[in-house]
Amino acid sequence: MATSLRANIDVDDLEKGLAFYRDAFGLRVSRRLGDGWAELSGGSFVIDLLVKAPGSLPFSGASSGRDYQRHWTPVHLDFCVEDLEATVARALQAGARQEGEILDRPFGRMALLRDPFGHGLCVLQLVKGDYDRLPGVVRS
Repeated sequence: MATSLRANIDVDDLEKGLAFYRDAFGLRVSRRLGDGWAELSGGSFVIDLLVKAPGSLPFSGASSGRDYQRHWTPVHLDFCVEDLEATVARALQAGARQEGEILDRPFGRMALLRDPFGHGLCVLQLVKGDYDRLPGVVRS
């Protein structure tokens, strides 16, 4: 069975979200699917930006609503790029906030950011062999 991947990112302002992901990562609008939904392409998978009002519930019976301040979720996006500094500079110019210094890791370098909607994301510049350089990696 083949599986494809789509990431859905809630935003409270579609045009602001489109501008951020275009200017920071070079993504482009491939389709608009109504007033509050746009599909972005240009990466290795599709990203959908979905307009959801602050305070709206993510599902029926949720204990709290959406909050576009800095928040944390165990799922985040990694943007793998060739030039870390240039991408971070574009992301900051587009409205991201950097969370700490650029880090050196066995697999390369990384910067921790948050987008203008509070979503955490990483920008990675991987070295040749990428994650294969980590101790204990076993290919299957």
